[in-house]
Amino acid sequence: MANPLYDAVFGQYHGAETVFLRLPDGQTISHGAFVAMAGRFANVISDIGLKPGDRLAVQVEKSPQALAVYAACVRAGVIFLPLNTGYRATELAYFVANSGARLLLCDDSKRGDLAAVAAQADARLETLNADGTGSFTDMAKDMSEAFETVDRSSDDLAAFLYTSGTTGRSKGAMLTQENLLSNTQTLTDFWRFSDQDVLLHALPIFHTHGLFVATNITLLAGGEMIFLPKFDLDEMIRLMPQASTMMGVPTFYTRLLSDDRFTRALTKHMRLFVSGSAPLLADTHTAFEERTGHRILERYGMTETNMNTSNPYEGDRRAGTVGVVLPGVEVRVTDASTGVALPQGEIGDVEVRGPNVFKGYWQMPEKTAEELRKDGFFITGDLGRFDEDGYLQIVGRNKDLIISGGYNIYPKEIELVLDEQPGVLESAVIGVPHPDFGETVVAVLVPVPKATPDLSQIEQAVRQALARFKNPQKMIIVPELPRNTMGKVQKNELRARYKDLFTKTPSSAATG
Repeated sequence: MANPLYDAVFGQYHGAETVFLRLPDGQTISHGAFVAMAGRFANVISDIGLKPGDRLAVQVEKSPQALAVYAACVRAGVIFLPLNTGYRATELAYFVANSGARLLLCDDSKRGDLAAVAAQADARLETLNADGTGSFTDMAKDMSEAFETVDRSSDDLAAFLYTSGTTGRSKGAMLTQENLLSNTQTLTDFWRFSDQDVLLHALPIFHTHGLFVATNITLLAGGEMIFLPKFDLDEMIRLMPQASTMMGVPTFYTRLLSDDRFTRALTKHMRLFVSGSAPLLADTHTAFEERTGHRILERYGMTETNMNTSNPYEGDRRAGTVGVVLPGVEVRVTDASTGVALPQGEIGDVEVRGPNVFKGYWQMPEKTAEELRKDGFFITGDLGRFDEDGYLQIVGRNKDLIISGGYNIYPKEIELVLDEQPGVLESAVIGVPHPDFGETVVAVLVPVPKATPDLSQIEQAVRQALARFKNPQKMIIVPELPRNTMGKVQKNELRARYKDLFTKTPSSAATG
């Protein structure tokens, strides 16, 4: 037996002097030095008493050392559990207890708050700071970089990622070695990554995008990463001339476009810009191409499945779509009530099957059975349709579907019209309770900076473009939409904010 993920992604680099990480201050870390660090960390993990299959939870700031903990877990057969740095102690208590983590790594500044969390879950608590210091790295200083890699099969678990929990308790998605490795191999080939690539990396590493997509692809291809602690506009512009590729969320691209220094000349040497984790507005897609000459490549994935579809590297990258189905993956659109596949062009539930699809939810067999069909297809909760050329368009989340007076209304269709209107930067359409219709449509609009959208004009444009039952009953202007750390609009927050618009008397109703 071997360890497929470690052997393919990390194991090729023992002693290699080629550069892996370039840090903002100019320092570099070679592939070999990174693997040696991971070897020392694996020895610490083993000495602490963690065995293959045990869980190691981390809530630490982004650093080379934090990334090496992931590599160490893969090598030691320990299941890696990265946690959002924004979670509070009360939230962490659930993740640590539910996962059964044996070890929790946190920043020194949080040790006091998390001591009780670790104790209650019978987990050991150690520290790892953004600068690489901490009790964990102190223990590694005298450790050997040699470590006997633990045998694992492709079906063994490599990581847990917890979903955001917007519709109930967060669920721990169990990801196997094959889930991560197969997707890495597919994307490395599909996006043409090689040892000549330098990836500008400003994503967090507690999420599949920054960790399992960006990092694993770069390592498998033998490339380099410019490793930024977070998105910083000045740093992105300063360091972009040293890069050939970039992966980001839509917010990264809108912020770059807001700066006059971001020009065609600055990006002329770039090979590829990838966007994901949240929908990219068609206007952003168009503005980016006009400014730089590059067409952003948008793809579609999620915590439970890694990446499912992608616009092509060569060929038509279509704004408003998430591209075609990746090799080795199956995607179908089905009727929600019957599960039967729908004809091309019809909207339905997006379902995915392939080696990228997770094993199930940790300690939630009922929820796993609800969302993973017996034939292996995962019900994503997204609504979509395929066009005549096989490009997938995501039109919203199933829970975002609005049923008003018996009519099904897809928010994306209305948002596309609203986003085209003068003075509108972006929009979010939600359904809120209504005494007559059950639900009704509300549009939340973000204006272009220094603009004041003409709501009466927008209402007229919507009336001309869409059937009457799809017209928003109210439009509300806000300075910005609520988003999570990956840039996804949190419509559940908007629904909660405006739930009483039509169910209370006008004097007590919310007004925006």
